[in-house]
Order: sequence, then structure tokens, then C-alpha cells
Amino acid sequence: MSPDETTWVVVGGALGVPILIGLVVGLVRRGRHGRTDTAAPPEQRRPGVDYRPGVGDDAEEPRDTPVRGVDTLPLPDSLTEPPSVEEVPATPTVERPDPVRGRLQRLRARLARSGALGRGLLELLGRDRLDDATWEEIEDTLIGADLGTGPALEVVERLRERVVAEGGDPRTVLREELLRIVGPDMDRSLAVQPTPADADGGVHRPAVVLVVGVNGVGKTTTVGKLARVLVAEDKDVVLGAADTFRAAAAEQLTTWGERVGVPTVRSQVEGADPASVAFDAVKAGADLEADVVLVDTAGRLQNKRDLMDELGKVKRVVERHGPVDEVLLVLDATTGQNGLSQARVFAEAVNITGIVLTKLDGTAKGGIVVAVQRELGVPVKLVGLGEGADDLAPFEPEAFVDALLEPAG
Repeated sequence: MSPDETTWVVVGGALGVPILIGLVVGLVRRGRHGRTDTAAPPEQRRPGVDYRPGVGDDAEEPRDTPVRGVDTLPLPDSLTEPPSVEEVPATPTVERPDPVRGRLQRLRARLARSGALGRGLLELLGRDRLDDATWEEIEDTLIGADLGTGPALEVVERLRERVVAEGGDPRTVLREELLRIVGPDMDRSLAVQPTPADADGGVHRPAVVLVVGVNGVGKTTTVGKLARVLVAEDKDVVLGAADTFRAAAAEQLTTWGERVGVPTVRSQVEGADPASVAFDAVKAGADLEADVVLVDTAGRLQNKRDLMDELGKVKRVVERHGPVDEVLLVLDATTGQNGLSQARVFAEAVNITGIVLTKLDGTAKGGIVVAVQRELGVPVKLVGLGEGADDLAPFEPEAFVDALLEPAG
């Protein structure tokens, strides 16, 4: 190679190296950014358009549509539909029973049919001549009113003495004699006072009332009404549905209790042991520190010895908690003398302490009050005078006799 050629090679090499380096750098930058656009300022260059996007750049071309706010987006159905509210059963309204004091006075009109006894006697005593035939009629009237033969003869004898011999006013004398024979001095209060716990460790014991009677006398209804009587006197009551042979009896008693806010202890098994249910009811009453436990028993026929023995068992089992304070026998006043035979058998099975006469407003035989008291030696404590919830009244002898002598209206 000649000196001149050598010189060109050296010069070309010297010039070619920078050019080659520039070409390589350009290719590398082009490979990294795709294309080079130096016309747009760096802040306006668009990734994916002016160059291939890299770390920190959006991977796709931005949309031109405006951004939608939350208020323009459709809401889910669950937010646009009105919320469903589960209906909560309304708490049953607890009734406030009518006051007990003077209830029989307020229900005097209900004794209109029983009043036929007094009005009939007044008519006979008002005759101008009181001969033997008239006195026999008076005696028959008293016996027909279920007063009983012995009491009827007693009343006639005293009436003859005071009206004829002493010249007393017939109406005044009759009122006094009827009141005397009804028994104004008998203790008709209910033994419903609890025995509170004492400092010596004695536990609270509620008063226990056992309600008994034959089928069909309105026994369960009477228990429900008696609960209302006690609630009206501000007593805390627990009901025991020991009539386990009729499913409807437990339901009926529970309904009575709910109306006045009183709990009912019952078995969920039809035909369960009545004594066990009664025992549990008294235990619940003690745990709740209730004042009174009312135990409804199954109706039974007085001529069924096994049923009467079972009633005695119920009483004995309950007495494991303590004594039974009251045993109330419910009698239908319209059954008359048949009610007396019922009373005798029940008195043999359990110690009857009081009588509840139902349907007294539907009979002209008010004398049954005297007859049953004479038969058992225990007082009539309550009388039923209608179908209303508060138509059970404590028996008041004076109000009863005054109702018997009400003038016909």
C-alpha cells in the first residue's frame, strides 16, 4: 500500500468510528423507544404512540370518554328496592281486670232469675191471710229452690213465729232470715298469702290453690277468671295446667294467662302425669317468688274411684313443696241436688275448703248456696254470674240476699 492510501485509511478509520458509534446508539434508542419524535416536547409525548411504553407508563392508549362519577352509575337492585322489614309480632296487650271490691253489687242484675225465689216468697207473705196452705206453699218454694228440706223447715218455722206471732214486716223478716241461713259470719276470704323467705334460710313459698270439679262445670274457665280476680288485687300469679287429658284445656288456660300477663306451666305431651305438672307449677311459682299458684285439674266423674284416687295423688305430690292452702270445688248451680252428691265424693278425696258456684245467674235455684254450705260445712267463696271475663265475683251474703229480693223489673 502506498503512503497516500495508508493516509486515507487512517483518516477514514478515524472518521468512521464516531459515525459507527452514532449509528449503534441510534439503533439502540430506536429499539428501546420504537420511534423517535423530537418534534413534540417530552411532556406531550404519548406512551404507545410516540414511543413504546415502559415502566410507569400506561399500557394502552387513554380513552377519550369522560370519567363517570359515582352519582351517574346505576345502583344495584338491592339498593333501589325498598328494604324488606320482617314483621315482628306485636306484644299482646295485657288487660287490667275490673276491680274486685263490690263486683257482686255491680252484677246484681245478673241474679234476676235467682231473684225469683225472694220475689215468690214475698208474694206469699204479702197475702191477707197466712193459713197452713200458704205456709206449705212457702215451704215448697224453698225446697224447689234447692234450699234443702231441713233448712226450708227451719226458715218456715222462724217466719211463722216472727211474722204472725210478733207482727214483723214480712219483707224485713224474710231478708233477715235468708241472710242468717246463708251465713254472713262464715270466712269467705281466699287463703292466697305467700310465705316469704326468712333469715333462717326458709325459701319463698307461694300460696297454692287446687281447683277441682266434674266435667263440664266450667272449671278451666273459672281458673282463668280467678287469675283475673287475683291480678286485680295486685297478686303475682302462676297457672298450672294439670288437666293433661284435654289438649284444649292447656291452650285455653294459657290464653287466659296471656291476657293478664300471667305465665302458665304446662306439659307438651298430651296425657302427661298431672301430678308432675302440678309439682312443676308450684316449683316455678317458688322460683319466680309468685304470690299464688292456681292448679287446674282434670274434670272427673264422681263415681269413678280411680280418677278420684288420682286427684288425691295430685294433692299429695304438690304437698311435697308445702301445704295446699285452698281446695276449691267448682259446682254448676243449675245441677241443683246433683251438685251435692258431687260435693260429697270430692270432699272424701280431698279436703275441700271452699265452693265456687258457676252459672248462678241462669237459675231460679239460689237456695243451692245454703244447701251446699250445710252439706260440706264450708263456705261459698266465689260465684259465676255470666260469660264475661270479669263475671266471677267474691260471694257477698248481703248483696246476694238483696238481689234475691229485688222487685221484678
